[in-house]
Amino acid sequence: MDIGIPIRELGAVDVEPLRQAILGLAAGDWLQDQRRQKDYDVHRRTESVVLVFTDGAGWPAISVSREAGWDLLADTAVPLMQDILARHYPPGGTIIRAMAAKLLPGEVITPHRDSHPSFAFGHRIHVPITTNGRVRFMIDGRPYRFELGQAYEINNLLTHSVMNKGAEARINFIFDYVPPERIER
Repeated sequence: MDIGIPIRELGAVDVEPLRQAILGLAAGDWLQDQRRQKDYDVHRRTESVVLVFTDGAGWPAISVSREAGWDLLADTAVPLMQDILARHYPPGGTIIRAMAAKLLPGEVITPHRDSHPSFAFGHRIHVPITTNGRVRFMIDGRPYRFELGQAYEINNLLTHSVMNKGAEARINFIFDYVPPERIER
């Protein structure tokens, strides 16, 4: 969504329960759902655990489904998402995507814009789970560092990319929230 600025800091969040759940995932959990890696070339070098997803087919009358990651992370992810939404967004909307996304050491998400129409109507929220000093999130040509314990909304209609030159994986919990006035009922 075009929020008028590249990034909006949403403030402190209690990420520890979700962080522990994500760090406790098995290696195979990260490889179970390869749809993002196959369908979106920029994400081919990532791994993800998807809780909720839509491919946006038929927008705005879309189908949103619970995925395998729901059973693994919903108990800790849902309260975190509810807290962020209650503090910053109007009630009554819909979460159309939610996932843990891992960028392995030495990998890059190349510059891109999220182009599907659903991205113009949904708030894209990032919550860092793990990071290191050599991760750079670029938005509109400027580097940003995401801090643990904070949440951010990014303007995903601007060109953005991520590089992880560190020795540890970067993991963000990401979700898209479409406010009630943008939902077709």
